[in-house]
Formats: sequence, C-alpha cells, structure tokens
Amino acid sequence: MRKLGLILVCFLQFCCNGKAQKKWNGVSFVASREEAAQPHVDEIIKIHANSAAVMPFGFIRDLASPEIIFDTERQWFGETRKGAKQYIELLKKNGIQVMVKPQIWIGGGQFTGTIAMKSPEDWKVLEESYDKFILNYSALAQETNAPIFCIGTELETFIKNRPEYWNELIAKIRKIYSGKLTYAANWDEYARTPFWNQLDFIGIDAYFPLSESKTPTVTELKAGWQPWKQKISQLALQVQRPVLFTEYGYRSMDYTAKKPWLVDRTEEGVNMVGQSNAKKAIFEEFWGEEWFAGGFVWKWFIQHDRSGGEKDNRFTPQNKPSQAIIANYYRLHKD
Repeated sequence: MRKLGLILVCFLQFCCNGKAQKKWNGVSFVASREEAAQPHVDEIIKIHANSAAVMPFGFIRDLASPEIIFDTERQWFGETRKGAKQYIELLKKNGIQVMVKPQIWIGGGQFTGTIAMKSPEDWKVLEESYDKFILNYSALAQETNAPIFCIGTELETFIKNRPEYWNELIAKIRKIYSGKLTYAANWDEYARTPFWNQLDFIGIDAYFPLSESKTPTVTELKAGWQPWKQKISQLALQVQRPVLFTEYGYRSMDYTAKKPWLVDRTEEGVNMVGQSNAKKAIFEEFWGEEWFAGGFVWKWFIQHDRSGGEKDNRFTPQNKPSQAIIANYYRLHKD
C-alpha cells in the first residue's frame, strides 16, 4: 500500500507539471487528393481545436503480404510525404500542433491488428519494410518539429509476434526524432501493449462498447464508461504515463455506442442525438482528469463544406449537432 501511495504521488507530480495539464483538443485531419488550404484550417480553428493528427498512408496487399508500399505517385496527395509535410506546415502556421500518425491500409479494408506472416523470412521482410515506412515519417516529424509522433496504429499481432523488433524500432526512432512518442492501440488491445514505459503517452483508439440502446442517454453512456475508465486509469498509474485518445468518435446512427468501431457501410438510421450524447459523455468523463492528455476526434475532412450533414450516418461530426458540442468542450479546455 505504501509503494502504491508513492507511485500515486510521483504520477500526480508528473501530471501536474504545467505542460502535462494541456489537453490535446484534436481532430484527425483526413488525407485528401488536394493540398490543404487556409479555408480548410479555418474550420478547425472555429471549433477551438489546438491540434491535428496528420495521417500519411502505406498500403499492404493482404494480411500475409510483407511489403508496404508508400509515398508513390498513385497515392492521394495527403497520403504522401510531400502532402503530409504541406498539411503540417499549414497547420503549424495557424498555431495547430501536429501528431504525425502514419497508418497502413490493407487491401479490402481488412483489420491491421491481424497482420500475420506465414514464415520467419516474411516477418523479416515486413520488419525491414516497416522500418523504411515509419523511419521515413519519424524523420518528417523531426524536420517539421511536430510535437508527437505515433509509431503505429492497431498492430497487435505484429507486436505480439515480434516484440524485440518493436523495442529496437523505438530505439531507432528515438535517434531520429526528439519529440514525444505514442502508439495507437485498439480499444481491446491497449492493456496488452508491452512497451508503454518506453513511450511518452498511452495511446488508445477509444472505440469502447458502452450501450446497446438505440439512442443512449448521456447518463447511460457515462455509466457504460465506468469499468473501462477504471482500467485505463489503473494502467496510467501503473506505467506513470498520461493517456491520449489517438482516435475517438461515434457514428451519427442508431446504436452508435454498441459497436463504435464499425467502419463498414452499415445503414442504421441516422441518429444525431446518439452521436451528440456520446460526445458529451466522453468529454464529461475524461477531459477533467489529470492523467488524461486529450484526444483526436475521428474524423475531420478538409473539404468541410462537403462533409457530414444531416443525412450522413458516418463518423465525422462536421455540419452536425455534435460539431457544436466539440467546439464548446474544446473552448472550455483550451488551456
């Protein structure tokens, strides 16, 4: 008990550091075919966001393919190194801090968490390919002085099968990049991620199931958060790292909090109240906690005037009631 108390005191001292209190009130700035322009950033400023995740992409043919293809002329502008740099520089010019968050897309939209090679030789090829991919973008993060770099997104099987590789990779990144590091663990993965003590933030893509109601209330959603929140806070205490929601969000559809991770073309009815209530609940539960560093809402398209709207049942809060909720809470937690 005495040891636990000492850990708690040390952790609270860490969290109460002036910089640690700042919340990352972020958006996930989706890569586009086109360059980002000032009107695109103006819409982020209007919701009082102080940060954005910029997400260049690499592509893998299937779950057993070891080759990552990236930074090619066939990709959209925002998915490439040149595009990511242009986005970062424009955002920073406007006082928006950036988390560089390279991601992988697998053919057919298969889940990255189940990438698995068929032989030791293929694992080695994947490691070499991932090195080229991630070190390229850690160098970009250093070049642009981005304050946070995310070393991977939802790659549990890769990490489980090749733990030593990830330890070595973190060391390689540290030699290139001098900012803060995180990893975006899936909601059902983060508790098993083995290297949090080597990073600066516990990163979680926070798609936790909270309610099976068609239109869950804020009270119901906050109750649904309690068991998850307890486990998250315990991990933060254990490894003495603040928690960052590298992604958080809900679709504007019926049963939005039942399986919040759904990215398919599920055609549940449009439900703005459910999405709004879910946003209110996550803000009320987490943004006031000292051990919580903030998060990046999923997702924000650069063409604001053509995004979201009253008939859209997807994740974006743009041109929906939940946009005003985000703006209000981000305004309240600006400092």
